[in-house]
Amino acid sequence: MAGVTYDTGPLIAAERNDRRMWALHAGFLAEEVAPVVPAPVLAEAWRGGPRQANLVRMLSMCNVEWMTEDQARKVGALAGQSGHDDIVDVTVVEGAIRRGDAIVTANRAHIEKVRQAVGLTLCIENV
Repeated sequence: MAGVTYDTGPLIAAERNDRRMWALHAGFLAEEVAPVVPAPVLAEAWRGGPRQANLVRMLSMCNVEWMTEDQARKVGALAGQSGHDDIVDVTVVEGAIRRGDAIVTANRAHIEKVRQAVGLTLCIENV
């Protein structure tokens, strides 16, 4: 596995102090894999305030990937190809394919729908 990309579900799980998510995250870090959090994922999970201290802690150990214009075009094209209009899900899949990452998500069905449109195999872990 080259790396791992987090969808919104893992961030919410970490925020809620989900032990399984924190163990999974610790495992990636132990293997020197810094999880990638696409900027739209962060936007979907972020609400601000002290109640998100666990999320802030997790994000400090992740790489947030900002979206370039070229990537935005690729995401838009993949959304059209897959017939899936949730740009966050499509962004997660596009980045994972580009980097060769596994995906950690709480919504496997949505990720699978986008993945099937490109016909590639991806490792998808549910939380």
